[in-house]
Amino acid sequence: MKIAVIGSGYVGLVSGTCFAETGNQVLCVDNNQEKITAMQAGKIPIYEPELETLFQRNRAANRLHFSSDLAEAVAFAELIFLALPTPELEDGGADLSYVLQVSKEIAALATEYKIIVNKSTVPVGTTRQVQELFDTSCAASVDVVANPEFLKEGFAVQDFMKPQRVVIGSSSEHAIAQLQKLYAPYMRTGNRYQIMDCVSAELTKYASNAFLATKISFMNEIANYCELVGANVDHVRQGMGSDDRIGNRFLFPGIGYGGSCFPKDVKALKKLGDDLEQPFTILSAVDRVNTEQKKVFTAKIEAHFKGALQGKKFALWGLSFKPGTDDVREAPAFYVIETLLKQGASFTVFDPVAIENTRKHFGNRIHYANEPNEALQNADALIVCTEWNLFRNLDIPLFKSSMREPLIFDGRNVFDLQEMEAVGISYFSIGRP
Repeated sequence: MKIAVIGSGYVGLVSGTCFAETGNQVLCVDNNQEKITAMQAGKIPIYEPELETLFQRNRAANRLHFSSDLAEAVAFAELIFLALPTPELEDGGADLSYVLQVSKEIAALATEYKIIVNKSTVPVGTTRQVQELFDTSCAASVDVVANPEFLKEGFAVQDFMKPQRVVIGSSSEHAIAQLQKLYAPYMRTGNRYQIMDCVSAELTKYASNAFLATKISFMNEIANYCELVGANVDHVRQGMGSDDRIGNRFLFPGIGYGGSCFPKDVKALKKLGDDLEQPFTILSAVDRVNTEQKKVFTAKIEAHFKGALQGKKFALWGLSFKPGTDDVREAPAFYVIETLLKQGASFTVFDPVAIENTRKHFGNRIHYANEPNEALQNADALIVCTEWNLFRNLDIPLFKSSMREPLIFDGRNVFDLQEMEAVGISYFSIGRP
C-alpha cells in the first residue's frame, strides 16, 4: 500500500517505519524542514529502542521516504495517517488546530478517493467533525477513520509490531477492510481487531490512558500512607498485584507520571466531562495527586537539609519521564531541578539519552555529566528520578568516595532497602520504611 504519515514525532515516525517494515511504500511528512533534511540524511530525530535498525533498513530498501510537501503526500498516498500534536490548552482541553488545519489543506488538494486515518489523540467527536469538513469542502470522496495508537514510549516498536489490539472506528466497510488488510501482517498470532464507531474509538484511547494514570496516582497515595504507618509499599504492591482482577502493572509508586500522554489526556477527558456537566470526579483527584507527588518528594529533600539548600550540590540521575525514551515532556525531574535551583542549589545531571533535550530547556543553568559516576563528584546527595536499569548496580565504594556524604533520595525505588542500610547509606525512597 502507499501510505503517507503526516507528523514525524514519536507516533508518526514509529508508525511510518513499522508500516514500511511490512512492505508498504511510506512517505513521512513534517513541516519542520530541518527534521526532514536530517531524516533524508539518515539521522533519526528521536530515541526509541529498535527504531534505528528498522529506520535504516527501510531507507536502504527505498520503502521509507521523507518530505515537507503535503501536496506530494496527498497525490502519492491511498491512506493518509494524521499523527499530529494535540497540545493542552489553558483550560485543559485539547488543541485541535493542527488536525483541523492539515485536514483543510488535504481537502483542498485531494482529487480522488482517500482514507484519512486519525492516529492523533483527539476529543470525542473529532472524527465526525473532520468527516464533515471533507464532506463539505473536498471534491473527492473521503472516509475518515479513528485509529488511536497504544504505543508505550520505550516499547513502541514492539507494541506496533505485536499489538495487543488494533482499534478501528468507522462506519465505512471499505475503509475498515483496507485497514484490516494493512494491519494483517501484525496479526499473525490472532485477530485482535476492535471494530467500533468512531466516537467509541476516540473515547477508548482517553479512557485507557486515564485509567492507567489512575492506577499510578492510587499507588502513590498508598505509598504516602505507608510512610506514615510504617508499612512497606513493595509488599502491598505485590499483594495487590497477585490478584488477577487488579494485575501488577502500573502499581509502582514514584514521583508522578509525565510524558506527552497521561498528563494531557487526563486533563482533556476531565474537560470533556465538564463541558457536558458530567464531571469525572476521579480524574480531578488523579491529576491533583500527580501534581502533589512531585512536591512530596521534593519536600523530603528540603526537610533533610532543613531548608538550607543554598550552595548544596546535587547529582541527579534520570531526566526522561520514563526509561527507554529521550522524551522529557512533563518529566518529574524537571520539577525537582527547577524547585531546588530557586533555593540556591546546583545540579550535575546524567541520563543515557535525554541530555540534549534537557539542555534545550535548562541551558547552562545546570551541569551535564557524560556518565553516572561523573555526576557524583563532591555532591551532597544523589537524586534518582528515572529508573533506568543502568542505575541499579551502584558502585558502593566509588559512590562513597565521590560524595560529600552517602545520601540518596530515590524517587523510583531503584535500590534495595536492606543493601542501603547494610552499607551505611542514608536512603530515602517512596513508601518504604
